[in-house]
Amino acid sequence: MVLVSDQQPEETNEPTVPDDVWERFARDSERDIRSTAPKEPSARARMVTERLRLQDELEAERAARRGFRKKEARSAAQPEGWRTNPARREANERAARRRKLWAVLGIPLAVAVAVVAMKPSLLPGGLFDGSGGPASAGPELPAETAAPTTPPSAQASRKPTRERPFAGSPAERWGDGTDAIVVPKATAVGSLTKEQVATALRGTKNLLVGANLDPATLRGERPAAAIAVLDPKQPHMIDDIDRKLRAPDEKHDPLTLFSRFDPREVRLVGNVVKTRGRITFEAGKDGAVAIHADYTFVYPVSSAKGNTDEVTRTIVRRVLDIDFLNPRKFRVTPGRVMIRRYDQEIGNSACYVHDGFLHPLFDSTAPTGAPPTGPTTDPYDRSRDLRDSPTGDCGTLSRT
Repeated sequence: MVLVSDQQPEETNEPTVPDDVWERFARDSERDIRSTAPKEPSARARMVTERLRLQDELEAERAARRGFRKKEARSAAQPEGWRTNPARREANERAARRRKLWAVLGIPLAVAVAVVAMKPSLLPGGLFDGSGGPASAGPELPAETAAPTTPPSAQASRKPTRERPFAGSPAERWGDGTDAIVVPKATAVGSLTKEQVATALRGTKNLLVGANLDPATLRGERPAAAIAVLDPKQPHMIDDIDRKLRAPDEKHDPLTLFSRFDPREVRLVGNVVKTRGRITFEAGKDGAVAIHADYTFVYPVSSAKGNTDEVTRTIVRRVLDIDFLNPRKFRVTPGRVMIRRYDQEIGNSACYVHDGFLHPLFDSTAPTGAPPTGPTTDPYDRSRDLRDSPTGDCGTLSRT
């Protein structure tokens, strides 16, 4: 027999979803929750954030005081980002260095440009002068080591000025004063040691300096520095010099040994006397050393009472033969030199005036004394042997 009932079945807690589907759902839900959940910031991130916040507040306060907009203030004080692109950061640093370099160089450069614009002659070496041409004849010539074979080449026609007293002359490339008198390296000669020869060479240079470059001598005073080098035991030499200085005349002219100007008449322009020449030595008689000196001196001068802006030059060439004897063999003063022979040639000085002073002639003044009757001579020509030149005649200069 079959029992039939109409009662509904009882509810249970059993899942109705398959187990594998449920497990997959649980795994996907957990993954999505982890990916979307907020993350705890790192300690460095929190520190940077706090620093930026405080700096923004400080910059905003400063900007308000200066009248800057906040964006401008923030841009002006942008801190270096800890995640900034390294290449961009390096580029910014290089740009900042370039701006700093130009800031350092810009002011001196601007000052230099302004000064040169007002006075172009201050350019190194001189690019321009008053005539619009080169302001310098070129670099200084090397020291003369042998007798020249030709005179110096012609220079551009320029008048000397107080700023450029040697313009238009070969002397512009010559050495300056004492430094241009080069003493050769000493060696033993005859019975004299290397040290004794060195003493003789120094004495020769001191004689040249004292006679032609010493300020006291050039002012017309007694050439004490030059006389101190000479041996007082040389017969008649010191007495003859004293006679020439005390009462100069045609036969007793101190200009044969010394360059002297009358300060009441002319004054030197600047502190430079251009100088060129050489010193050589060889064995002399009786074991002595024979020294030969050949130098030209160029003196720029202006009038002391006339047109003081007008500049001219006087050129003096001197050739000396010096003897230095061994004090162990001869009655001489140790360390002193003797003048065996001296020759000179003077350019641009009044003819037949024998008062013991050089008298330069200026273009603006009429010449004094007798007119020149001798040949035309280039005073800068050092290739000529003075001993072969005519003496006693007052000639004409080809240039000064």
